[in-house]
Amino acid sequence: MFEILKIDKIKRGRLYFLKVGERKIKILLTFHSVERAKTWDLKDEHVLSAILYPEEVLKGHRGRFIAHKRRGRHLIRAVYEYDKMLPVVITVYYPYKERYFKGGKSFADKILP
Repeated sequence: MFEILKIDKIKRGRLYFLKVGERKIKILLTFHSVERAKTWDLKDEHVLSAILYPEEVLKGHRGRFIAHKRRGRHLIRAVYEYDKMLPVVITVYYPYKERYFKGGKSFADKILP
């Protein structure tokens, strides 16, 4: 799993400093994505887990990616892009998995190798 080392509040959102195994990673959750996660009763940890350990990642619009992670009858869909090398989560939603899940194991991108 991962450990949250530090959280900085910056202009765009919350910058998470994480330890994943021996690696240290930063991920930015925009204030919009944090609010959307609250709407769906998802913790930031759920969103971070979906980004770090997705079951599949699809290509989105304008160079963005959509990480999918199933959770019960639903699917965490975290839309993210890169600002230089920093993963930035733009928005999150929580539809029924039947609507978007493609079956897993297809990765247009991966934050962790």
